[in-house]
Amino acid sequence: MPRVSSRSSKSGASSKASVRPAAGRSQRAEGTTSAPTADLATARRIVLDLLGIPGVSGDEKAVAERIVKWLREAGCPAAAISFDSAHTKTPVKGNVGNLIVQLPGTLPGPRRLLMAHMDTVPVCLGARPVVKGKVIASADPKTGLGGDDRAGVSVVLATAVQLLKSKLPHPPLTLLFAIQEEVGLYGARFVKAADLGRPKLAFNFDGGAVEKITVGATGGYRMDIAIGGIPSHAGVAPEKGVSAIAIASLAIASRVKEGWHGLVEKDGKRGTSNVGVIHAGAATNVVAESATLRAEARGHDTAFRGRIVKAIEKAFADAAKQVKSADGRTGTVKVDGRLDYEAFRLADDEPCVVAAREAVAAIGLSPRLDISNGGLDANWMAANGVPTVTLGCGQTDIHTTDETLEIAAFENACRVALRLATG
Repeated sequence: MPRVSSRSSKSGASSKASVRPAAGRSQRAEGTTSAPTADLATARRIVLDLLGIPGVSGDEKAVAERIVKWLREAGCPAAAISFDSAHTKTPVKGNVGNLIVQLPGTLPGPRRLLMAHMDTVPVCLGARPVVKGKVIASADPKTGLGGDDRAGVSVVLATAVQLLKSKLPHPPLTLLFAIQEEVGLYGARFVKAADLGRPKLAFNFDGGAVEKITVGATGGYRMDIAIGGIPSHAGVAPEKGVSAIAIASLAIASRVKEGWHGLVEKDGKRGTSNVGVIHAGAATNVVAESATLRAEARGHDTAFRGRIVKAIEKAFADAAKQVKSADGRTGTVKVDGRLDYEAFRLADDEPCVVAAREAVAAIGLSPRLDISNGGLDANWMAANGVPTVTLGCGQTDIHTTDETLEIAAFENACRVALRLATG
């Protein structure tokens, strides 16, 4: 297993590492060093091509087929390309598994992995990418762009295409194009390290600026809460009923009052909780018979996140005891919880962290280490025994109709990816 822990970031903000770029290895001078120069023209063609393909979570097959087409045209052997069966294990019905490409090395060294996820969110359906000055945007103002994470996919694919076409020397290399990240990190969750060739260094492209190197992320726990009440006529005999809505309201109010909702800070520990979805009731003249809620707890500290979960469970159990009918009956509460992803934190001297910092510095940027308060494919990669850092590739305002891809940042990601792939 990689060196990971559930240490909490004090504020959830970035922790910066100062790395001075090596002399003579700035972005402008890249072509004068031994490192190959990234083929940015091909990278731009690839990203414009992939951004226009629909591929929400569970429907990534067309995207995967286009990736395979690019790879095969670049000379990738069919035997190097495979799909796993991850989509058969996911709650969302999928039409394709993770796309995995294993390339034998022409240089000695441990196997490296480059990865990104293929799926986008529904707001990106119908995106038509266009170049607008220094960014790529959707021509349709009613759709998102899908740069999250077609930009990452394009960085990885463009790197592979250049390696294959130019026959560049590289250590053993695996490419992973993951499915269903947006709905639960399921591609990374169900991929097997053995199918990836058990890489020792892994690099995930997904996020903002390439110089932000994410080395840790919070853990997330989801909860489905079902409340059973007792219906009665709200005007004729409200005292005969037990309101499921009242139970939910009391539980949520107690969590807010006692500091267990929203940002949670207790005894020097830090986490978050939220009730995000409520469905209840059918009419104003009926005491609500049932309510269903969805809640979550997050935290870098596994034990403290567990305290948040228990506080939520206790609040609903206590609230159910407080709301009674005239004859003393009470409602019921059932909580089904599951771990979405566990927290992780890579050591600063983890080989993939060191390699990422060196690659970013080599193109003239200042790398900074970051801890995320959201989940990443890297969470499950770490849990599966593959220590993985995440680097950005230029997406901004993701999951909205204002999303754009900053071309300069995307090109920097391509430069970094090529250095990482060639070792």
